[in-house]
Amino acid sequence: MANDFEIHPFSIQIPQAELDDLRDRLGRTRWPSEIDGQGWSRGVPVGYLKELAAYWADGYDWRAWEARLNTYPQFTTEIDEQNIHFLHIRSDSPDALPLILTHGWPGSVVEFRNLIEPLSRDFHLVIPSIPGFGFSGPTGEAGWTTERIAAAWAELMRRLGYDRYGAQGGDFGGGISRALGLAAPGNVVAVHVNGGTTYPSAEEDDPTLTDLERARVRRMHKFMSEAGGYIAIQPTRPQTLAYGLTDSPVGQLAWIVDKIRDMTDLAKELPHEAIDRDLLLTDVTIYWLTGTAGSSATLYYEDAQSWGEQEPSPVPTAVALFTVQDIALRRDEEKVNNVLRWSEFDRGGHFAAMEAPDLLVDDIREFFTAYR
Repeated sequence: MANDFEIHPFSIQIPQAELDDLRDRLGRTRWPSEIDGQGWSRGVPVGYLKELAAYWADGYDWRAWEARLNTYPQFTTEIDEQNIHFLHIRSDSPDALPLILTHGWPGSVVEFRNLIEPLSRDFHLVIPSIPGFGFSGPTGEAGWTTERIAAAWAELMRRLGYDRYGAQGGDFGGGISRALGLAAPGNVVAVHVNGGTTYPSAEEDDPTLTDLERARVRRMHKFMSEAGGYIAIQPTRPQTLAYGLTDSPVGQLAWIVDKIRDMTDLAKELPHEAIDRDLLLTDVTIYWLTGTAGSSATLYYEDAQSWGEQEPSPVPTAVALFTVQDIALRRDEEKVNNVLRWSEFDRGGHFAAMEAPDLLVDDIREFFTAYR
């Protein structure tokens, strides 16, 4: 039996039978009815999803994306009795700083596809799949909170021989990166988050808000009233949700596409206009092939009791916000984070690594220059 500290090479090799099964299921989808003329107001329209599902079945090429992903060195290791999958790309730069990048939900390591080449010029990149997500899933026991994941990341970086490194992430990845700074303050030199780590504490009528801050508060309230149902379901009934999403690829597709549309740049009307269609489908396909709809949703369940509670972090921190889809306010971030850089962009959205990778790369590189 392998010891707990071994790191094993890994490549993605999905059996053809699983791809055939996916295509067969897509062809036998039982489509729901809908009320005409409602657009996206009640969720993903049938017409849009039918077209996307047809492309998934007959136009999208998983094997090409599998080959692309396998060009990156990948590994697995067991930490705290959980399989951890990660990409590890070493830079040719002699003074490269190790940087661990963490995705969120409904993301995966494919989120960083367009960041790897430019960032690897300056950084040794470690890109793990969160426990319960993708090829690190499913989880085998309860208790995989943000803090436990951060402790696992600290151990992963130790095993790789990195005792000084940065951390970056968005969505859950931002919270995990922040928690990593608290878990390993002697190792994490700085943290960069896109989207922030807090929710606005001010109300829209607060006279001290700037116009942009007021727009962010307004956006938060609109999102929660119109699109926040998943935040109620995943923290309370992830197992119940898992049955439909694990059995129906169109169900899994709709669940992710719905949130992609709600959280990407508001200037983009359709999800595939904000994020490349094949990149989006690769992310969805990873969830489907690994059967991790339920175990990824469980992260919401595990963290639900501690949402809003953050121990102040002394770690140097950069916050990058992309349009009003990122709703954090500087006053709230500075209460709990040592904010040394604050960037705001008028393009992109919540999934910055997929929507505006050029802006995100430049912001990451500029921030970490002082710590190399």
